[in-house]
Amino acid sequence: MEPKNKKNIVIFASGSGSNAQRLLEHFEHHPEIRVAALFSNNPKAYALQRAETYHVPAFLFSRDEFYNSDKIVEQVQQFKPDLVVLAGFLWLVPQNFLQALPDSIINIHPALLPKYGGKGMHGLNVHTAVVQAGDDKSGITIHRINEEYDKGEFILQEHCPVYPTDTPEELAARVLQLEHKFLPLVVEKLLLKKEEL
Repeated sequence: MEPKNKKNIVIFASGSGSNAQRLLEHFEHHPEIRVAALFSNNPKAYALQRAETYHVPAFLFSRDEFYNSDKIVEQVQQFKPDLVVLAGFLWLVPQNFLQALPDSIINIHPALLPKYGGKGMHGLNVHTAVVQAGDDKSGITIHRINEEYDKGEFILQEHCPVYPTDTPEELAARVLQLEHKFLPLVVEKLLLKKEEL
């Protein structure tokens, strides 16, 4: 029997879901935290299959349901989430969601915000911009969300070098290692009120 008092995470993902996979793996046998559900706005998102593999309920939703009704908020609330994690989720979260789950939604962004944030700045778009700018470092930002893209309070930033010879794909791989390492640790820290990672 699952202990009744586990903390619940709900994941939102739009794509392949490698960060979702890390969370599913990390918390599969965790004594205090579990992934309760995964939601996606993309019927082709591989994240949905990843959830199925871990026997986690997965839900697909439309733009209309997300922005013009309370249906998805209500579905999410049925899982009593202690934290909602946007793991490669590309839509802006609407006001009704933010009000229903205040300070309970975090996002991971593959750059050092406030640089390279905002609408359209995701995936290789971000890494291409960093490489083209000639920056010598990049990294990740895990932050709370608000009503603007990539503007919420920072929880953690970690950086990695950008080499002069890097392609966007090479930089992406290096940044993804940081995402996979730190996202589960930040979730644990927030839910278990740890002082340190």
